[in-house]
This record gives sequence, C-alpha cells and structure tokens, in this order.
Amino acid sequence: MNFAIALLAGPQDPAARSALEFARAVVSSGHQISHLFFYREAVHLASQLGVQPQDELDIAAEWRQFIGDHQLDAVVCIAAALRRGVLDEAEAHRWERPVANTGAPWALSGLGQWIDALQSADRAVTFGT
Repeated sequence: MNFAIALLAGPQDPAARSALEFARAVVSSGHQISHLFFYREAVHLASQLGVQPQDELDIAAEWRQFIGDHQLDAVVCIAAALRRGVLDEAEAHRWERPVANTGAPWALSGLGQWIDALQSADRAVTFGT
C-alpha cells in the first residue's frame, strides 16, 4: 500500500509526533510513503533555526532523520513557508534575504504536489487542523 501523509500541525502540537509515529508504522509494516506534505504550521519543522530545550524531544530533528533514513519525498508548501519565514537558498535569493533556513531533505513546492500525491496514493492521511 502506498500512503500520502500531510501534516498541518506545528512542532509543539501532539499531531506532529502522531504523524511521525504513524509514518514509522507504515514503513515498518512494509508499506510505502510516496509523499510527505508539510502545510500551515508544520512548515516550521523544516526550519533549521529552531532549538529545543534539552529536556524536550526535538521533533524536527526526528522528522529530518526519518525522511533521510528512508529517502522520502518531503515537500513543504512554499506559500505557507514564505508566510512563516522558512526559506531555502533559492527563495532567500529571490526575496533578497540574507540567509536560508531550510534545505535537504526538505523541498519547497506548491500545493499542486499534494494534489498529485492524492492521485497516485492508495491512501491519504492528514494530521492536524
């Protein structure tokens, strides 16, 4: 089975952890994840600037590790990212900002990526509101 997973919740929302645990279960069950789409507050997970206190789990680092380990397609909605100050090198240059704060394994792209994912996946699951 092929899953497309969308996350709308930010790093502090329990839905971010639930989505990660679900994604881990999908992979460990032998299924595939064709697309991960991060939208709304979930785009903060792609920022390299967030620092978690030592007594808290770093959900953004866990997502990064999971995506890298499984070589998954992790798309961050470009419109939501720009609104929240999450920029890759190309967007930082385009908007004349001095620095980017995201990069691999994340890719900024449009909502059309999620529409494509919905057409090719067997199941689509969304976490957060």
